[in-house]
Parts: sequence; C-alpha cells; structure tokens
Amino acid sequence: MTDLLEAPPPVEAAPPRAPRRFGRETWAAYGFLSPTVVLLGLFVIVPLVGALLLSFQRTNGFGDGEFVGLDNYARMVTDPVFWRSLANTVVFTVVVTVASMVLGLAMAVLLNSVLPARGLFRSILIIPMAVSGVATALIGVLVFDQNTGILDKLLAAFGLPTLNWQSDGIPAFVTIVLVTIWWRTGFNMLIYLAGLQGIGPDLYEAARLDGAGAWARFRNVTLPLLGPSTFFLVVLNVIYSFQVFDIVFVLTGGGPQNATSVLVTYAYDTGFVTRDQGYAAAIGMVLMLFALVFALLQWRSSRTRDLVE
Repeated sequence: MTDLLEAPPPVEAAPPRAPRRFGRETWAAYGFLSPTVVLLGLFVIVPLVGALLLSFQRTNGFGDGEFVGLDNYARMVTDPVFWRSLANTVVFTVVVTVASMVLGLAMAVLLNSVLPARGLFRSILIIPMAVSGVATALIGVLVFDQNTGILDKLLAAFGLPTLNWQSDGIPAFVTIVLVTIWWRTGFNMLIYLAGLQGIGPDLYEAARLDGAGAWARFRNVTLPLLGPSTFFLVVLNVIYSFQVFDIVFVLTGGGPQNATSVLVTYAYDTGFVTRDQGYAAAIGMVLMLFALVFALLQWRSSRTRDLVE
C-alpha cells in the first residue's frame, strides 16, 4: 500500500541542445542562393523601393522632386484617363485570360488525342512563344493596318466593308485582344497538355466502365485534375495582362483617344512624355497592388478549396 502511495520518480530534464552550427551543406545552400538573392535585390527590391519613394514626390523630369505625400494617389480619384485605363485593363484581362485559356484547353485536349500530324500542329501553336511581344505586335500591324493591312485587303477583295482598325476605338481594342490571344494560346496549350499527359488512362477507363460519356469524363475527370494547371495559368495570365505594354504600344500606342490605353501605357506616357515621374510611379504602385491582391486572393481560394476536398 505504501508503495502505491509513493510519489513517482522525478523526470530527468532533457539535456540542453547543443548550439546549431553551420555545416558544409548549409554554407553550400547559402552559396547557391546568394547570386539569386543579390540579383533579386538589385533589380527588383531596390527599384521597387525607389519607385515607392518617387510616388510621394512631384517631379518634372529635371532636378530633385518635391515631397507631396499622398497627393499623387489622391489625384487618381479625379483623373478620368486613369479610370479609363483601369477599365480597359480589366476588360482586356478578363477577355484575354478567359479566351486564351479556353482555346488553350481545347487545343490541348485535341492534340492529346490520336490526331494525325499532331506534332506538327503542336509546333505551329507554340511558334508565337518563340518571338517577343514586339515582334508579335509587328505581325499584328501587318494584318490589321487599315491602309496596308492584309485583312482589309482580303475584305475588299470579297466585296466586304473594311474597318478602321487604328482610328476607331472598338476595332482598335479588338486588334490588341486578338493579337494577344493568338500569342498566349500556345503557352496555355502547352501547360494544359503537360497536365493532361499526367492523368492516368485508368481513370478514364474506370469512368467509361461506369457509363460516363465523353462530356461526363471531361467534366468529372479532366477538369478537376487540371485544377493545379488552371490555377497556375489564371495567376500568370492575369498578372501578364495587367502588365501588358509592348503589344498595345506597337499596335495602337494607347489610342485613339485613350480607347486602348491601359495602366502601363498610361504610366509610360505620364513618366516619359509629360515627365511626371512621381504620378507615373504612383500608377505603377497601384498596378502592383492590384496584381498582389489578386494573386493572394487566388491563392487563398485555391488553398481553401483544397482543404475542403
């Protein structure tokens, strides 16, 4: 009885941990990371901090700027060109992202099937990825130029009315959308094709044995398993579309009458044409904020969906 009432033996404290030391692997990891960190700091962090400081100043391109606080950001509220550029950017982003991803998915599904010369078709669709945005825009000028463009000549040859692709607002906006969709579809197709080839054929066979048709297999097997590819492409396409510059600058320059002006072209005109670098930097900060907020919301929604599943 006394043995049962005896207190348990004291638990010995764990010996103190030895201080963590840097080994060869740790130093090697820092050595491999340091060039990337240095380049990231020099070419990303430092310019961002400089642009942020510049956004609080009023400048004219000559001499030092004058600190004005949040005046540049308050100016955006009453700036009609800023809101027009923002609306154009949002519409451009939605149309280009949806259209290029749907076309890319359709092309990937088609080229993942048993199709004659599918290797050739894959190469043709990927060709726009091999050229820069400026070269792509120059190709668009050859097609859509209202004076010497191929498209207007074809329309006239068939007796159809031609369009003023550069001097009318809606046709000018359509040109930059079409050229961008043509440029982005191949990349989206490539990512979706990689995702499709990672889906095991046994899943489709099981769905087929359960009586699922082609559309049911696509909706219940293909689309859910392409979720990571879709998430990656949505973030990438939206961020690219918010930052589009070269295609718009070469095709329309933001005209006519700001009909195709987007945030980046407006910031460029403000900073390098009117030389109001402080206001241009503020526009750039707002643009970066939009991109970061969207990426964060998309990441949180994807994480929440994964947890629910």
